[in-house]
Amino acid sequence: MTLPAQIAVSFDYSSGATFGTGFVIGDSQYGVIGESRFGSSEVVTPVVDLTPDVYSIKIQRGRNIMRDTFESGTATVRVYDPDSNFNPQNINSIYYPYLTPLRKLRISATVGATEEFLFSGYITDYKYSYDQEQRMGYVDISANDAFRLLQMANVATIPTTPAGQTTSTRVEKILDDIQFPTSMRNISTGGYTVAADPGDLRSTLEAIKNVEFVEQGAFFIDGYGTAVFKSRTEILETLGAPALEFNQDGTGIPYANLKFAFDDKLIINSCTLSRIGGSEITVFDQDSIDKYFPHSVTQNNLVAETDAQVEDIARLFVSTRKDTTIRIDEMVIDLQDTAVPTADIIGLDFFQNLEISNNQPDGSVITKTLQCQGIAWDIAPNKMIATITTLEPIANGFIIGDSNWGIIGVSTF
Repeated sequence: MTLPAQIAVSFDYSSGATFGTGFVIGDSQYGVIGESRFGSSEVVTPVVDLTPDVYSIKIQRGRNIMRDTFESGTATVRVYDPDSNFNPQNINSIYYPYLTPLRKLRISATVGATEEFLFSGYITDYKYSYDQEQRMGYVDISANDAFRLLQMANVATIPTTPAGQTTSTRVEKILDDIQFPTSMRNISTGGYTVAADPGDLRSTLEAIKNVEFVEQGAFFIDGYGTAVFKSRTEILETLGAPALEFNQDGTGIPYANLKFAFDDKLIINSCTLSRIGGSEITVFDQDSIDKYFPHSVTQNNLVAETDAQVEDIARLFVSTRKDTTIRIDEMVIDLQDTAVPTADIIGLDFFQNLEISNNQPDGSVITKTLQCQGIAWDIAPNKMIATITTLEPIANGFIIGDSNWGIIGVSTF
């Protein structure tokens, strides 16, 4: 592939959730005895480089705007397979008998000496096809990130989950219960406490999403396959970080296919919440209701510790969603454009601030400071396109001295 970044696709047919990185002395993540892998000259590495046979790559990761939640990242890699190596019944395959679902797939992009993983996940499907003459076989390898593992694994009674735990500790305990690798976690300290775990049978992902809602934080899988839990405080801190500038006048990163929206789809002006064993609490904004009519959301059986916490969550939820303004839902970045800084785009991840300016036909300029909340990749020979989903920050705060978030009477305390 002639691309601005070196693309690599690896197939790991070993069992287990951990991606094969090996043991790196001194590394905080891959140098932990008992967690990271030691190499062995007696064992053939299960990690195979598929890059020479890859024809196309499609990746989708991020937040579902309408559902207001992060969802499972997906990837599809099309690989030429002239020797039927991906036929599980082919005893002469170089992968026989290891070719099974839920093996590991990773996609990386390297610029200079910097490698960034665009996707790390688990194969769900091998779909075979042939060209019209039935001469060349190829396989579309589909994969999901670790959300799929969390959705498939149920939890019930989770050990050491009493009332008073922070949200971050509770997430750790839930992941411990299914033995999710500690080397694949990035959990920030939560600001809320939770009630004792109810012990109901539910998926691991459902249990964590309940805690995420109580924190009003974020839980997702990053490109490295790591489970990330961001507290509300950590999300607020991202608001003050420098923004990447995108514009049409040559001083910022060029873009195309900007999608504007101005509608009521994301308005929430009435929120009814209840915790397990608690009272139902409703918070609403009458000015927003008078202007836009009721837009309600209901959430029950939260693991919040007190009704006061539930009311606080409801107020936060309504205050950040009661109004609407013109939105930029997504934009397309062509990395084949030499004006695009490739390293910045492949290193982009959720909650990165983006300042987007767009010149209007009447000579005016629309400028929005938004955050990256999703990334889709479309990669093929001579093609490397990133589609970035952008949203207003999912949490508002007041940052002293900040030009966007430190305005008295405008920004949120």
